[in-house]
Amino acid sequence: MKKYIVLGVLFILPIVVYLFFASGVNNFGKLPVLQQKLENIGNLKDSEGEAVDFKGNITVLGFLGKKIESKKLNAFNLNQKIYKRFNGFKDFQFITVVPAGTEEQVQALKNELSPLANVSNWHFVFASEEKIESVFKSLQTPYSLDENLYTPYVFIIDKDVALRGRLKDDDAKKELFGYDATSVAVINNKMIDDIKVLLAEYRLALKKNGSPSKRGSYLKYNQDEE
Repeated sequence: MKKYIVLGVLFILPIVVYLFFASGVNNFGKLPVLQQKLENIGNLKDSEGEAVDFKGNITVLGFLGKKIESKKLNAFNLNQKIYKRFNGFKDFQFITVVPAGTEEQVQALKNELSPLANVSNWHFVFASEEKIESVFKSLQTPYSLDENLYTPYVFIIDKDVALRGRLKDDDAKKELFGYDATSVAVINNKMIDDIKVLLAEYRLALKKNGSPSKRGSYLKYNQDEE
């Protein structure tokens, strides 16, 4: 009897383990969509005169407000932990929306960031207060912009112009709509992982669709990490 029990465990246990992990990939292999049909920013240009668009790109979206000089910590945190790490990927971009009239402050910030990384894929977009508020409102988050049109939170927008995040944040026990750029811990422990998940999601989709022309750009991250 013991012999049959041992044989059963040896044959059945691996199958159970495989099914467990297979279901985990299906359930947790994608970064949840929290909001759809966000307002696109495609009718605006960045500080270099280049047209920008959420559609077809993985975007980290931020709002630095009118007093950029006092919010540089956010930009440096994101540059060191997120931008430099993922900037090599095709279709990955940063978009920071700032009020018109902050051009000199933006240029000063770019001058400080440039020695640290190639910021050509970091788009600073000047917009009216109404446009900034409209884009932010379309995210439908529990956060708000302050009187200077600033928020410490940055957001992950997918190629279909949908907001991605967590359905249940481990700390707050509720949805995670955005990532506090003033917190290195949040960036390290949450945002990096979530961008990895989203990149892996697109990489898997490319493999399934058999699109080798773009596949290399998503595989690059894993190769570098190895």
